[in-house]
Amino acid sequence: MTTSYPRQSARTRRFTLGVPRDFRIAPDGSRLAFLRTKSGTDPVTCLWTLELGGGEERLVADPAALASSGQEDLPPEERARRERVREQAGGIVGYATDREVRRAAFTLDGRLMVADLREAAVRTLETATPVFDPRPDPTGRRVAYVSGRTLRVVEMDGTGDRALVRPESEQVSYGLAEFIAAEEMGRTRGHWWAPDGESLLVARVDETPVTRWHIADPANPQRPATEIAYPAAGTPNAYVSLYVIGVDGGRTPVVWDRAEFPYLVTAGWDRHGPLIVVQSRDQRVMRVLQVSPADGATSVLHVSHDPVWLEIVRGLPARTSGGALVWTVEDADTDTRRLTVDGVPVTPPGLQVRSVLGVDGDAVLFTASEEPTEVHVWSYAPGELTRLSEGQGVFGGARAGKVTVLTASRLDRDGVEVRVITPGGEHQIASRAETPVITPSVRLLHAGERRIRTAVVLPTGWKAADGRLPVLMDPYGGPHAQRVLAVRRAYNEAQWLADQGFAVVIADGRGTPGRGPAWERAVHGDFAGPVLEDQITALQEAARNFPDALDLSRVGIRGWSFGGWLAALAVLRRPDVFHAAVAGAPVTDWRLYDTHYTERYLGHPDEEPDNYRRNSLIEDAAKLERPLLLIHGLADDNVVAAHTLRLSSALLAAGRPHSVLPLSGVTHMTPQEVVAENLLKLQVEFLKTHLG
Repeated sequence: MTTSYPRQSARTRRFTLGVPRDFRIAPDGSRLAFLRTKSGTDPVTCLWTLELGGGEERLVADPAALASSGQEDLPPEERARRERVREQAGGIVGYATDREVRRAAFTLDGRLMVADLREAAVRTLETATPVFDPRPDPTGRRVAYVSGRTLRVVEMDGTGDRALVRPESEQVSYGLAEFIAAEEMGRTRGHWWAPDGESLLVARVDETPVTRWHIADPANPQRPATEIAYPAAGTPNAYVSLYVIGVDGGRTPVVWDRAEFPYLVTAGWDRHGPLIVVQSRDQRVMRVLQVSPADGATSVLHVSHDPVWLEIVRGLPARTSGGALVWTVEDADTDTRRLTVDGVPVTPPGLQVRSVLGVDGDAVLFTASEEPTEVHVWSYAPGELTRLSEGQGVFGGARAGKVTVLTASRLDRDGVEVRVITPGGEHQIASRAETPVITPSVRLLHAGERRIRTAVVLPTGWKAADGRLPVLMDPYGGPHAQRVLAVRRAYNEAQWLADQGFAVVIADGRGTPGRGPAWERAVHGDFAGPVLEDQITALQEAARNFPDALDLSRVGIRGWSFGGWLAALAVLRRPDVFHAAVAGAPVTDWRLYDTHYTERYLGHPDEEPDNYRRNSLIEDAAKLERPLLLIHGLADDNVVAAHTLRLSSALLAAGRPHSVLPLSGVTHMTPQEVVAENLLKLQVEFLKTHLG
């Protein structure tokens, strides 16, 4: 019996299971560690090593053999972290190593596990439980971890488990990242070791001022509601401070102007000392600060300003072996985000820097785009700029010593390729992901004067004699995410949808990444206008290119999260173009979304209330005249279910028919196999019914 695509996609977590990831390379080039599940349908992630001398893979830690029970017993902090990073697998989904990549630490069932990566031996350390975010010190002598909102440390032999600092109240934590940092800034950790392993830089988070929200489980009324500290737009954030804390218990506060710069973007500690990045609440100023471990004083290494906002670039700040600061600059003259070393731009105009993967000596490994549908790996060394990846695709990697890992997802083939390049030759790390039962055929277009990157997917084997098809727009359409990429697997679901009888159109309009600062900032103060206009432009261009395929009298649109908001917006404001919509987890009222994301684009609601009113779906409820299906997970702590419920109430008050599908126990992700499979089918049935 042939497995259906929806079932296969659900079982494989959209083909992410079995893909190698999270590489750590030993500086001496002897080995690298990585994570991978055993197969493309096995959701349990294992820890592996690749011995680079002979190219042998070794299974270091298998949760099936180590776990005390068949079910994962995760502490609340770990469940929250997985939700923030959209982690869909189980088992060992994160780990940390010492400097030499000889020892690794991770958790299973809330217990602290340490592995000798040379011997492939694993043992449990008896510590306080549950354990969260364990990290060996760089010398490999100790492990720091968080338990009960308390930062603790234990010797690598299992002795001396102790609290380094205890929270002063239930609203305070040490060593954790607050919601805003994890969800919006990409910072999921709250403690960083000194290179000598004798002290740590530690975040103290006080959530006392943050508004409390309560997320209930209506399907299980006997369970109490979960209380979360959620900083909605315009409300107080958590109060974040830093301390240098010694393993002997000494404690020194880090001093900076927290009133002016309340956001702690990131932190780190290299051979040159601790380094932190702080940001103003309006996100127009960021400072890179050097910290003195002795007295906590800070000095400014760099200041960035922007009249609109400053983007956080993953992997920064960094420093070369000589201490030169690696950063980026928004070059307004060329509309380019450029890499800088010691304040000097080292990448050319037009090459948009995406992230910094690492700095090894004076060489910087980073990703960047010349064409926004492709992301390539580049290397900069003094006087030399080299692109390491070839062909159409999206690439990533890592480097240490003389070893480079390159990952490749391409347009002309399935799966992910992992190459390990060493002075002695090249190795492959096999991906065990399943091959989709469907093979996408995608056409990439540049739509309109703005050359909006657009993908069109038609049914397999479709020909003009088959007649025109109802159209399904399938966007995300907003900041921080792209749908139109030169990656085959990005269109698996689109091809399946097309094979159900649709012409699928996907477009990345203004606000999406990869096109330069001006493109990203075009949505400042107004999501609705530019975003919706660009979707319509892409639709019309697709119809011009495929006049025999697209029937513009039958256009549906679906999306999730920002894409869900966009789908609902489309039928509310442009019913002349869009004839049915499926809106999953939509942000219907931006005052209910978080501070850092929302205020970056729409400003503070007390200062710019018109921006919030113009972008609210609630305000437009009475305009609905097209079929609308709202879908929302009732356990969602990111876009809470109140968004859909309030829009539904407004639609009911206005007498506007609509449908609501609540998903009991589902968060902002839908990893549950049955839910993911049937949710896809239900959307298709809704669209078929209303688009004929």
